[in-house]
Amino acid sequence: MDTVEKIVEDFASDIALSPFSSGTSLREMIRAIRTCKTAAEERAVVRRECAAIRTAISENEPVLRHRNMAKLMFIHMLGYPTHFAQMECLKLIAATGYPEKRVGYLGLMLLLDERQEVLMLVTNSLKQDLNHTNQFIVGLALCALGNICSAEMARDLSPEVESLMRTRDVNTKKKAALCSIRIVRKVPDLAENFMGLAASLLKEKHHGVLISAIQLCTELCKASRDALEYLRKNCIEGLVRILRDVSNSSYAPEYDVSGIVDPFLHIRVLKLLRILGQGDADCSEYMNDILAQVATKTESNKNAGNAILYECVQTIMGIEATSGLRVLAINILGRFLSNRDNNIRYVALNMLMRAIAVDALAVQRHRTTILECVKDADASIRKRALELVYLLVNDTNVKPLTKELIDYLNIADPDFIGDLTVKICSIVEKFSQEKLWYLDQMFKVLSLAGNHVKDDICYALIVVLSNTAELQGYSVRSLYKALQSFGKQGSLVRVAVWCIGEYGEMLVNNVGMLDGEEPVKVTESDAVGIVEVALNRYSADVTTGAMCLVALLKLSSRFPSMSERVKQIVAQNKENVVLELQQRSIEFTSIIQRHQSIRSSLLERMPVLDEASYLVKRATATQATISADKLAPTVTPGSLKLPNGVAKPTSAPLADLLDLSSDGAPASTVASTTTPNDFLQDLLGIGGVSSSTTGVTSTASTDILMDLLSIGSSPSQNGTPVTDFHHPGQESKPVPAVPEAIDLLGSLSPETKPTPVVPQGMDLLDGLSSNTSVSGLENTTHPSITAFQSATLKITFDFKRKPGNPRETTIHATFTNLTSSTFTDFIFQAAVPKFIELRLDPASGNTVPANGNGSVTQGLNVTNNQQGQKPLAMRIRMSYKVNGKDRLEQGQVSNFPSGL
Repeated sequence: MDTVEKIVEDFASDIALSPFSSGTSLREMIRAIRTCKTAAEERAVVRRECAAIRTAISENEPVLRHRNMAKLMFIHMLGYPTHFAQMECLKLIAATGYPEKRVGYLGLMLLLDERQEVLMLVTNSLKQDLNHTNQFIVGLALCALGNICSAEMARDLSPEVESLMRTRDVNTKKKAALCSIRIVRKVPDLAENFMGLAASLLKEKHHGVLISAIQLCTELCKASRDALEYLRKNCIEGLVRILRDVSNSSYAPEYDVSGIVDPFLHIRVLKLLRILGQGDADCSEYMNDILAQVATKTESNKNAGNAILYECVQTIMGIEATSGLRVLAINILGRFLSNRDNNIRYVALNMLMRAIAVDALAVQRHRTTILECVKDADASIRKRALELVYLLVNDTNVKPLTKELIDYLNIADPDFIGDLTVKICSIVEKFSQEKLWYLDQMFKVLSLAGNHVKDDICYALIVVLSNTAELQGYSVRSLYKALQSFGKQGSLVRVAVWCIGEYGEMLVNNVGMLDGEEPVKVTESDAVGIVEVALNRYSADVTTGAMCLVALLKLSSRFPSMSERVKQIVAQNKENVVLELQQRSIEFTSIIQRHQSIRSSLLERMPVLDEASYLVKRATATQATISADKLAPTVTPGSLKLPNGVAKPTSAPLADLLDLSSDGAPASTVASTTTPNDFLQDLLGIGGVSSSTTGVTSTASTDILMDLLSIGSSPSQNGTPVTDFHHPGQESKPVPAVPEAIDLLGSLSPETKPTPVVPQGMDLLDGLSSNTSVSGLENTTHPSITAFQSATLKITFDFKRKPGNPRETTIHATFTNLTSSTFTDFIFQAAVPKFIELRLDPASGNTVPANGNGSVTQGLNVTNNQQGQKPLAMRIRMSYKVNGKDRLEQGQVSNFPSGL
């Protein structure tokens, strides 16, 4: 742009006042514009000048046309519209004088592009100028054609360009070669016309012509496979000769850059050699010697030399080079890592990441230097070096590399600790050969960077601890000592508290001592005390606080003498502002005080978690997250509205079921798909609790003590399935949504029935009588409806309404099989909009007899909070098996009786 402005300003000294100019010279106009203090003043000056130029154009005065065009080009560079002068460009191009043509072609390139229809009018003028005897006019035409030619112009004018590539003038050859690049890009079919010409230009001595010819050859290789094969046969020898000559040439002042002879030609030749040698062993063998010569002779203490060396390394790694040549290239990158220039080190790290797939052993030799780059002050170099170290790790070097990275955690920049922690944990999980080494490294990471360790990593550690009985004593002692020293690391606190709650007696009695391990003197009071400290410190953190309360409850069973102290600590949270912790405190206090008979069985150790099932679950969840990230969320009418930045799960089981269009996000009885960050919530049975607008609690309230204390999953009953919150190793079964008032320990008894809302102050664990009706007292009935009917299944709804609460309706659903095959594993699911509360009772069975010989029934309790304003709406889904094959049906119920 500066060059264009300079050309425009060159006319200022020649412009005189004229009635056909704008009344001012170009220099005066530029000065007037630059002295404007506001945008409004500038617009006024430009408007006045444009008006004067329009007047001059209408007068059709050819003498000063090029001077007015110079002004318009300056105005165009300021961003103002100048389309009204496009035809003036064509008139200037059609003129005979060089000054007019120069301004005309310059205006053509500035004011027009290949999409303008008016450009077709200039084709004839270009053809005449390409055949002009004046080489400068020919150069103007080539320059314009190379910048704005369209496919049609390329086809019409390519013969003239081809003839110009055969002329003797080097400047014309150079510009013709560059113009050919544009032609080949626009019309790849014309590539064959330029193959021979491009090869012949490689014999020129002028470096400008050589660079243009090499660029043309590169474009031909990309445009045509035939051109690539032709150049491989006819150009390799010439390119090697050019590279050898320029590498061995003595000082040439016209091409010298910092003591290097024409580095631009070096780099262009190396790039073309890389394209020609890729996948061709014969070409690669022919260029091996010259590449070795360039790699060894080029000075690396200058930036131009480093650019040549980097391009040489790329070429070596891109062709079928010998192993020795590749080692030489990787050693050059190793030297780059010691350079003080951050840019050189960064590109070296990038190249080494690609080279590791070609020759990992050669890259391993520079492992020490790469590790030093992890500690670099530059953030981008640290991150790239860490990724390279991760690729370098294997079974033989995992221990020393992990030790180096963990040691660096002590002094790492806070912004870098998160990335470093993720990589260390991934390395330890992937390459650990011994459980003891794995546990030691994870304990170190938790101690040094526990606030940066993700929940799924902590859960993976817990799964390993559960499966390693011989190391549970060692682990709980190690975590106890780490918790004393690093109590502010959140993830460490969670894992340590879980371990102390499960294996507290091993901590106190020094069970499972390893060889060389020093015993730890810990009393029962100490074990309870350290959990109490953690609870007080993280009283506002629902996950950590809940784990501490669970650990205290379990310790009350492990250490009977500490029961009273544990009860006092737990009771302190009865008024906690966090509702989850408040609820747990009340329930746990009741267990300690009033349920001594079941406490020991209730608080047994968690069953061994199935590590294989957990790994499958984690991999599936991770893949689902990656897939969701790749898909851009789109919101269409009727689709589920989600918070900004949250993608709608595309493969969730109830995605369609929840897609109720009327009122935004529906209040579903089904929680969202488990993500990797939900694993601790999965362990605790907390997180994702829906707000009070939903009548059905999520998994957090579903058999919460069963899930929390791991004494088994709830009975497999037919109801609305909730998110798959099962422990690895246990069979995944649909869990019915349970109303808030149901006895949370009800599943310990053989018969569990839903109960009405418990009055305030009643112990939730006491339960109510088993014959209490859900539907209440006298009911108001409504006519039955057929909610769903297909060729295989019929569903009818019977309604009853309580007189005292017109918003609440009890629905009795009857499922009838219309086919001759029995339905097994029958599951009914339902979702409603957010203004409706829904509770599903357990079904009478999960087998629907064939031919209507019997049916399955299930109760639904719905509360319409906008009764009278909006009718009931419900989407349903039924899944079952027929002869072992899964079947799925779904529909929407919209024919509810009026008034519900």
